[in-house]
Amino acid sequence: MKNSNDRRYLDQDRVARVRGAMVGDAIVQGLAETFKAIGDPTRTKMLYVLGREELCVGDLAALLGMSPSAISHQLRVLRHLRLVRNRRHGRVTYYALDDMHIRNLMTEGLRHVIGQETS
Repeated sequence: MKNSNDRRYLDQDRVARVRGAMVGDAIVQGLAETFKAIGDPTRTKMLYVLGREELCVGDLAALLGMSPSAISHQLRVLRHLRLVRNRRHGRVTYYALDDMHIRNLMTEGLRHVIGQETS
């Protein structure tokens, strides 16, 4: 097996094209943090239900069988990463997915997992 540094196997044009399309380290870090947040089953459930309906902390706590304080903690993480947004109505704060990008990410993730289960 040849050393991976062996220049005979380097397609310089291809490497240059990909290098030109690469995003910066800050963007890669943000994407990794997003996937890390989604990688937690509780937060994944929260994103799933918030993709269906705008809910308050109490609603989320009842749905997921968790305490309101645990829900609030997870919502802070999701809000910090701009995965969910909040809206106040009187004394109640409602949460929903931040935008269609998050909805699409969840939809495509579900398609991927469900597609693997049926294969």
